[in-house]
Amino acid sequence: MKFQTFLIKYGEIGIKGKNRYMFEDALVRQIRFALKDVEGEFHVYKSQARVYVDCEGIYDCDDVTEALKRVFGIVGICPVVRAEDKGFEQLKKDVTAYMDEVYPDKNITFKVDSRRAKKTYPKTSTEINRDLGEAILEAFPEIRVDVHKPDVMLRVEVRDEIYIYSEIIPGPGGMPVGTNGKAMLLLSGGIDSPVAGYMISKRGVGLEATYFHAPPYTSERAKQKVIDLAKLVSRYTGPIKLHIVNFTDIQLYIYEACPHDELTIIMRRYMMRIAEHFAKQDDCLGLITGESIGQVASQTMQSLTATNDVCTLPVYRPLIGFDKQEIVEVAEKINTYETSILPYEDCCTIFVAKHPVTKPNVERIRKSEEKLQEKIEELFKTAVETTETMVIK
Repeated sequence: MKFQTFLIKYGEIGIKGKNRYMFEDALVRQIRFALKDVEGEFHVYKSQARVYVDCEGIYDCDDVTEALKRVFGIVGICPVVRAEDKGFEQLKKDVTAYMDEVYPDKNITFKVDSRRAKKTYPKTSTEINRDLGEAILEAFPEIRVDVHKPDVMLRVEVRDEIYIYSEIIPGPGGMPVGTNGKAMLLLSGGIDSPVAGYMISKRGVGLEATYFHAPPYTSERAKQKVIDLAKLVSRYTGPIKLHIVNFTDIQLYIYEACPHDELTIIMRRYMMRIAEHFAKQDDCLGLITGESIGQVASQTMQSLTATNDVCTLPVYRPLIGFDKQEIVEVAEKINTYETSILPYEDCCTIFVAKHPVTKPNVERIRKSEEKLQEKIEELFKTAVETTETMVIK
């Protein structure tokens, strides 16, 4: 069947009171962005607490649906058949034609659920439900009514036109990207950080990202892997400004000057400092990491405290209570998992101590960092000035 319109259902946006229009406008913008590379012509607009996508020309219904399923803020996608209001007898014909084409197997139960937004329409919602149900039963005697748990919930909305639909395809939920500010993601080539970026963006947060590259210890393939991950995440978040930092000299200096059991923590602290530099430069409101408590030595409660010690911006860790399998399941859902497990090491895995400290003392870590004072400011400045920045779409 040719669906001319998609009715978009949203969730949390509906409870935003007087500010709801701002969230609706952001949702409309995100839908337009998601559809810009889909073949066809699309008119996205809001009307009477609804968002609609009208489709024109040649388009693929599945392609449109897949694009909409990546827009945060959408909880339901409803392919709609529009019919002109030519009287109730014509509506009965339109509805029976819909049921006949969409459900060729008539061994089903159904219920009609109408909404009369056009109050001048001559029938009430109850009358519409009753009379359309009767028309369907007359046309297809094998179909049965079930008002409690029907196989098909046939929805009819009476507006200036009549909207007929029965399928609600789940959307990702959340809030439209950009409605809750912007944050800086520390993006590695692993499984966790792309998932963290996805999850924080689901709450309406726009993303930038910082990746720490360590040539020649990490290859160009490792760098490309991170760019590919950013592209996959950007399908949900919109364009991501990616900062690629050459971290080699800082890592080597830390390796030479500091106790080896503290390497991971001290390197992590300098990553946070650099990421925060770019975050403040671009008006981000926080940092995002893919850490979860106890997953590795650098993610114990004590290690996270030591890492937080160098940050003045909030650090958001959306995966903090997840186990690895839960993270993997989200990665598979958003199609980052297969890229994340490609065997190209990132800088976090190159200089790993055999026996890293799991309960670092912040004062001791600060004391160890005093050994870096001779050159670290210069190296920090060089790393920032030589950073490669690109916009990932």
